[in-house]
Amino acid sequence: MIDPLAAPLARQRGPLRAAMACAVLAALAAVGLLGVAGWFLAGAALAGLGGPLAVTAFNYLLPSAGIRAAAITRTASRYGERLLGHRAALFALADVRASLFARIAQAALAGNAPLRWGALAARFGRDVDLLEDAAIRRVARLGAITAGLAALALTLPLGWAAVLALAVGLGAMRLAGRALATQRLPALQQDLAQAHAALAADYAEMAGPAVDIAVYGLAPAMTAALAERAAAQAAAQAALARAEAAITAVQALLAALTLAAMALLAQGPAPLLALALLAAMAALEPWAGLAAHDSRAPDVRLAAERIAQAGETQAQPAAPVALLAGVPTLTIAGTTFAPGARVRLDGPSGAGKTRLLETLAGLRGDAPRALAVGGHDPRVLGLAGLRAHLALMPQAAPLIAGTVADNLALARPGIDRAAMARALHLACADDVVATLPDGLDQWLGSDGARLSGGQRRRIALARALLSGRPWLLLDEPSEGLDLLTEARLCRRLGAWLDETGTGLVLVSHRPAMAALADRVVPVL
Repeated sequence: MIDPLAAPLARQRGPLRAAMACAVLAALAAVGLLGVAGWFLAGAALAGLGGPLAVTAFNYLLPSAGIRAAAITRTASRYGERLLGHRAALFALADVRASLFARIAQAALAGNAPLRWGALAARFGRDVDLLEDAAIRRVARLGAITAGLAALALTLPLGWAAVLALAVGLGAMRLAGRALATQRLPALQQDLAQAHAALAADYAEMAGPAVDIAVYGLAPAMTAALAERAAAQAAAQAALARAEAAITAVQALLAALTLAAMALLAQGPAPLLALALLAAMAALEPWAGLAAHDSRAPDVRLAAERIAQAGETQAQPAAPVALLAGVPTLTIAGTTFAPGARVRLDGPSGAGKTRLLETLAGLRGDAPRALAVGGHDPRVLGLAGLRAHLALMPQAAPLIAGTVADNLALARPGIDRAAMARALHLACADDVVATLPDGLDQWLGSDGARLSGGQRRRIALARALLSGRPWLLLDEPSEGLDLLTEARLCRRLGAWLDETGTGLVLVSHRPAMAALADRVVPVL
């Protein structure tokens, strides 16, 4: 299986190595701190029992200085580990998210979205979070291994039997953690993932029509439906928590048995025994934490497989077979239209007019009529081959979560504000932007949440006009507009088409907009 984190983490090699160095230093400082503290306490107690001369001879300055140095080192290095490790993980996951989005979006454009959008977002959101946790744990794992080796080294003065007891204890904890995680957790994690995805998908899809739910008094029914999903997720979480608690309890029991065995088998003075036991305690804590890595491993492996395979089975668009020179002609249902033509697609709702427009733009391949762009099938040219020649304003008029200027700037690079203002005027959206507190810099929210449907359409139309492409594809551009605004839009758009010679393919049931076209293609 391809590890989706391998390449992104390789690009974060510097911060990742620095984080690992900090983890090693933090582990050594933690083991040293507790070990020296144990030696110091035991030595001080023996000196106190030995009388005034022993107390006077006891040098407490060096161990106290060592304890403080280890404490400072541990604090600083742990901060560096967290800071650098999370930085590397976050930047790596940013690459993973971008790549994943590109593949899912391409599959959706090909009409092959495999799940409901809510379920898709929930599943891959959780998968990416699991990979982030796994990336951070890679750094912590090195610290745990370092702590275990340091504890073994500090146990050497107590004899090989004590060292062997610690080594066996460390090995037993790892074997037990892996065995229990492999046997008990995968099915429980799968159940939780499915329950979480189902709940998140239902919640997302019910939140969309929230206004209708409130108006028709459906909130209690929706709440009851979600409660069933929530109960299923809670049950799955509880089952997984019990299994993970059992693994943690086994780790704690094995750690206690290891320390007891070391104490029984140790051969040496009390200060060295205290040093070794407390050093072992310091090492066993992060070592037990490796069981958490084992617990997440099956879930992380499944998440990595899903992310690596996302979009692989979807049909990818072919590379353009030809570069369309100049302004291409359009052929629709056997009729070829020269550049600058104005065509209206006419037919009843559901006849496939929108499918035809989106196939022309390269977004899908299920148009009900034969099409050609510059003599080539648009399904063969693909989105990349058509992008420079056709600008689509879809019926849904989607906007990104950003400002008005952000949405307009998507049309093409280097658009200045004067061009934006002109396009907004042509689309009769300048009055809309003028009423916004921050004008072009007004944040619109997700999918233009601050705007009405008609306002979103006008912003999307302005964006299409700014693209400067020779063919303009408009799907119900005046839907939601009042008659006066629609008439003004028709006048301005008609003048702009005359001025620029831009071709038009229009879908509209409104008589005023139909006047923009001089040719009609029936779609039945």
